[in-house]
Amino acid sequence: MQSTKPKGMTSVITSDMKSVREIIDHGAKTHPDRLFLLATESGNKQCTWSELQSYSQQINALLDEENINQGETVSFILDNGYWTTLLLLGVMYSNRVILALNALSGSDALSYVTEHSNAKLIFASSKYQDKFASVFKELPNSTRIIETDENLGIKSGLSAISTPSETSAPSTDDIAILMYTSGTTGKPKGVLLSHRNVIAGGRNTAIAHDLSETDAGMCVLPLYHINAQMVSVMGALYSGGKLVVAPKFSASKFWHDMAEFDCTWFSIVPTIISYLIENNAEGVSDGMMAKIKSQVRFGRSASAALSPAKHKAFEQRFGIHIVETMGLTETAAQILSNPMPPAESKYGSPGKAYGNEAKIINDDGTDAAKNNIGELMIRGDNVMQGYYKNPEVTAATFNADGWLHTGDLAYEDDDGFFFITGRLKELIIKGGENIAPREIDDILYGHPAVLEAAAFGIDDEHYGQEVMASVALCPGMEVSCDELMEMCVEKLGKYKAPKEILILAELPKGPSGKIQRLKLSA
Repeated sequence: MQSTKPKGMTSVITSDMKSVREIIDHGAKTHPDRLFLLATESGNKQCTWSELQSYSQQINALLDEENINQGETVSFILDNGYWTTLLLLGVMYSNRVILALNALSGSDALSYVTEHSNAKLIFASSKYQDKFASVFKELPNSTRIIETDENLGIKSGLSAISTPSETSAPSTDDIAILMYTSGTTGKPKGVLLSHRNVIAGGRNTAIAHDLSETDAGMCVLPLYHINAQMVSVMGALYSGGKLVVAPKFSASKFWHDMAEFDCTWFSIVPTIISYLIENNAEGVSDGMMAKIKSQVRFGRSASAALSPAKHKAFEQRFGIHIVETMGLTETAAQILSNPMPPAESKYGSPGKAYGNEAKIINDDGTDAAKNNIGELMIRGDNVMQGYYKNPEVTAATFNADGWLHTGDLAYEDDDGFFFITGRLKELIIKGGENIAPREIDDILYGHPAVLEAAAFGIDDEHYGQEVMASVALCPGMEVSCDELMEMCVEKLGKYKAPKEILILAELPKGPSGKIQRLKLSA
């Protein structure tokens, strides 16, 4: 089911634009003085569309000087900031491939990615050069490091240019982004996203949320993850709105920044929703919260399943509508979204397909009937070109008709809403019965003391697999494992309830905030 562009949405681009460069050049021509970027650190630095074009051209010229050929990979390892955002867009503008290195990586993972990606240049802060000194020491001589500050810029500076570079503009099929998955089941895979893909990622966000040039989006998620890159950055670029970038999420600053910078929407993950509920807007006056409620159209949750209990608790406490969505690295982020008010949303569902097609298939590849669980499949302009240096896995990820296997188990209800029940590799099979971990998660999240929850299976000689669960608790709150167990047995029955619940300080998560069940079972 493919959605159409909703009424009221205006876009800065036209359908014939083929690349990020064309979007930036068009915006600089049609509204040069409109504010595009504001970074909340370093004096709230701002960037207009004409300045965005100028900086992008200077980055292009720098890469020419560094003898980086078009189509080669350039990376950065930086925290969020003014120049982090400019480099992300500027490298794509230059018809090179941008790779944002995960600052939370361990040395082994970072070493693998830098070697596998063949990055020719790395923009790195002094902090991360020190942290990963052993990795940088092993880089080949052909890889150059340029010291860069997230907000002050490139240490060696950028030369002013009087004429644009003669490098050719990117085509729609040229690769714009190389993004590595978190590698929870093996070595990270490099996802190749073309200019067509990243434009579709921004477009799908704008379509689903009715974004326009009057919107201002708050970005607190890391710019080395697909959510921030596509939803926050490309969503603003596509719609012509303002992008507000914070260095990181801070529960004590979040609402203050939303009010100060007149933000109309934000994109966060379920863990952040839990922290905001726990913080309870401490230090935020009634007047400030009233201002926020009057200007904010919606908040957006993605990257992990949002439990209905947390969803309802947030909306009841703050009076701001949360739109649950779903996206993948392989699909330039968003694939599903709940509709905007006044249309109906459904708690527990990441929504309907917007801008791409979605369907459920049975084990034999045939289309599943409504309300039957199968694998979620996606097709559209947002779907990746493939995995870098991995043709075998790429071929196995697509079917003959170009549909992408997501690996997610789901069903579509009679109203066209999709419900995710788990991952194919995470499905718990106890005594021959399939048990969806999400069903158990939602029960555990219903307890006010639970901050994070994840059910998982472990091998069992009698049942094949047995159900287990781990939780992390909200700061300052307590609950016993017995109390949680009783709650699960009451609501799920003894067979589906966890055999044991472990309370941990924190559950293992990937860079997007998604809990990694397979690490718990291991």
